[in-house]
Amino acid sequence: MADSEETAPLLSRDSSDDGSRSARGTQPASVPVETTPLLASNSGASIHSHGSAHDDDDDAASPVAGLASPAGRKSSRRWPSIVAILLLALISVSIIVVAYFVPAAVEEYAKQGAVIEPTDLSLESITTDGVRARIQANFRLDGSRVKNDQVRRIGQVATWIVRKLGTEKTTVNVYLPEYANVLLGSAEIPPLTVSLVDGHTTAIDIVADLTPGNADGVRSIANQWLEGRLDSVRLLGKADIELKSGFIPLGTHSIAESLIFEAKELPSVPKYDIERIVFKEIDVPGKSSQAMGAEVRISAFNSFPVQIDIPSLAFEILVPNCNSGDPYIVVADAVTEPIPVRPKSTVTVEVNGTVQELPDSLTAACPGSGSSPLDHFLKQYMSGEDAVVFVRGKKNPSGDTPDWIADILTSVTVPVPFPGRTFDNLIRDFSLTDVHFTLPDPMAEPGDPASNPTVSGTILVTAGLPDQMNFAINVTSVRATADVFYHKDKLGELILDKWQDANSTMTRATKDHEATLKIQSIINNAPLNVTDGDVLTDVIQKLIFGGEQVDLAINALVDIRVDTILGQLELKDVPAEGKIPVKPLPLGSLEGLAPQVGDIQILDSTPTSITLRALVNITNPTEYSAKVPLINIHILCNDTIIGTAKAEDLDVVRGNNTNVVVGATWSPSMGGEVGQKLGRELLSQFVSGVNTSLTIRAFHDSIPLQPIISDALSKFNFTVPAPRLSMPGSGEDGSDRDDGDDGAGNGKKPSFIRDATFHFFSSSANFVLASPLMANTIYIESINATAYYNHTEPVGTIFSNVELAVPPGLSETPKLPVVWSPDSVGFEKLRKALGGDLKLDAKADVDVRLGVWRETIHYEGSGIGAHIRP
Repeated sequence: MADSEETAPLLSRDSSDDGSRSARGTQPASVPVETTPLLASNSGASIHSHGSAHDDDDDAASPVAGLASPAGRKSSRRWPSIVAILLLALISVSIIVVAYFVPAAVEEYAKQGAVIEPTDLSLESITTDGVRARIQANFRLDGSRVKNDQVRRIGQVATWIVRKLGTEKTTVNVYLPEYANVLLGSAEIPPLTVSLVDGHTTAIDIVADLTPGNADGVRSIANQWLEGRLDSVRLLGKADIELKSGFIPLGTHSIAESLIFEAKELPSVPKYDIERIVFKEIDVPGKSSQAMGAEVRISAFNSFPVQIDIPSLAFEILVPNCNSGDPYIVVADAVTEPIPVRPKSTVTVEVNGTVQELPDSLTAACPGSGSSPLDHFLKQYMSGEDAVVFVRGKKNPSGDTPDWIADILTSVTVPVPFPGRTFDNLIRDFSLTDVHFTLPDPMAEPGDPASNPTVSGTILVTAGLPDQMNFAINVTSVRATADVFYHKDKLGELILDKWQDANSTMTRATKDHEATLKIQSIINNAPLNVTDGDVLTDVIQKLIFGGEQVDLAINALVDIRVDTILGQLELKDVPAEGKIPVKPLPLGSLEGLAPQVGDIQILDSTPTSITLRALVNITNPTEYSAKVPLINIHILCNDTIIGTAKAEDLDVVRGNNTNVVVGATWSPSMGGEVGQKLGRELLSQFVSGVNTSLTIRAFHDSIPLQPIISDALSKFNFTVPAPRLSMPGSGEDGSDRDDGDDGAGNGKKPSFIRDATFHFFSSSANFVLASPLMANTIYIESINATAYYNHTEPVGTIFSNVELAVPPGLSETPKLPVVWSPDSVGFEKLRKALGGDLKLDAKADVDVRLGVWRETIHYEGSGIGAHIRP
């Protein structure tokens, strides 16, 4: 009966009900023994513990026995609940243990074992308050990264127990403790759950709203970073985080974490390339005038997994002022096109700049300096160096830029290296025509510009304009200091320190040809300071004796005044290079000088010298002209000095030069006895009509104040034909006959004896003499002469000690006694020509005097026309 009562509840729900109804039939309705689980459980437990001790208690056993089997069934069903409660208690105790007894170990474990691998960061949109960013990353705890074994074991156990950790929506504020604890920015982090099991990876994909904080803090840290003064930065993050593990809330925890970033850990300004810069004239909306526009394309590689579309931004372009402490000078406004930024790809920025006018502070000279801020900037740019400009944000007039971006941009000034451009190949052609040289003023003080030779002429320059310059310019004035080189050796300096008027013609660029600028300027008396006499010697050698063109290289720094759409600009120290081709003297040109001497005046005389002045006609066969205030040269014969020549206020033009005033001193004694002998022979040949030449050579003091040039010239001997004397006569050429004698210097022999008459029966002769002097009388103190027929047959001899005066022009001598040679063929020819004419030759030694100067000259004449009279 007992067995049937115990097993019935397992077989049939109805039997259980019958039992219950039976029990309810014997028990009061108000005692719900079976329907109260906690009491049933306790009765069962009581029965299980004490049943054997009270088997004989029939009154108590009767109701309890009826409930024994149901109580056992309900107890077996409540064990999972008990286990769950115990497990929950265990977890709670574990969390309490983890939270309160081993927090330091767990924290250390989390710090060392946490691995966060960002996979993508995209700034989805720019909002009115900040930026909405999507952050994707992988998170895991890696116990192998924890070095301390005890910390690793505790951490692994704790995180295994907790399994997962979640947060509610959290606001994270980031502060700058070193900058008055200003708020750098805030981020709204949505709820997040990560796995804490060692090695398990949690993919994180959240969208957070980032809001910038105090603009002053951003400006301070940004400026220090840009200027390279930021060694490190400490960030302090604060947040109140609501934690939970599964459905168990872990409360709200205030967390503050400090991070220090060293300078090397901070992202650097990406390297960028300026791919295109074009300056051009543009129309200004709402204005009739034009402005200077700039189109700039910049590219940089975005190495970060960041994606965002940046709206159009507005900036100011500034350049440095005179001093580093002065405020920068705003020169242009710039606006960018919208910029699409994509991860791990090249970002291209299109910028349009506008310069409407140049501020006075940009072009005004700095205190204590002749240069302006614009000069300093252009000097760096045009020498190829990186010129620094500064970029600062400004409010975008279009209104598309959120205020918070404008506030940050306007508070940060970024230095940007502006790549310079060398102008090495700017000059395409450089020539100097109509050259006129002027030697130094002998009265100038040393160091005075007038103490240098000067150059005048027309400079013609063709320059190729850079592609970036697509606007009209007109050069109005130039000045420069140029170094002149020959074969890379410096010859001297050409100084154009005064503004020279100029004009230019611009040719616009075409598809096949670059834009060019043709500049013409006439320079007047630009000093040429020769610094190396040896180089000058080489140049002269090539020009005069080598017959080769000489290309002089010019390396100059040029100041230019130009008219542009922005007004007149003065560009200083523009580098320019070019060549000046110097044409050589034609071969034989020195012989072509063909000097002709006329109007000779004796100024002074000594027993051994004569000082005279003459008007000389010469032909300049070169393309160059010169003005010579004063020059002295030596006159040589067979490399022996026999005199000097001096020219003052000499202005030599191309072609014929007439009535050039030249002073000379005939003084063979300067060469000693050899010089006196050579001087005598030279005079004898000259008056005899022999083609003679003179050598002229400079010496150390030839050109006053220019010993370098003088010494360079002194290394050369310039041989020129002896000057033809202008002889008086009745013909247009100065001669009165066509017998080969010439009184005007037309390449024929000069005729000092213009006419001769022999008187046969009186044995005498008289002559018509021509003197080249215009104001002085020559005296013949003695004559010892012999007349010949056909060069060798003597006709007669004249010997006279009577002083004869030869005044200027033509004069006739008195009758001089003649001793005939009757036995000679010449005398027979003379006799047969009686009453007619006969051409005779003559040889004579003549003592002449001019002032107090005396000399014996040997004269030989041929083809002298003589009248033979009875």
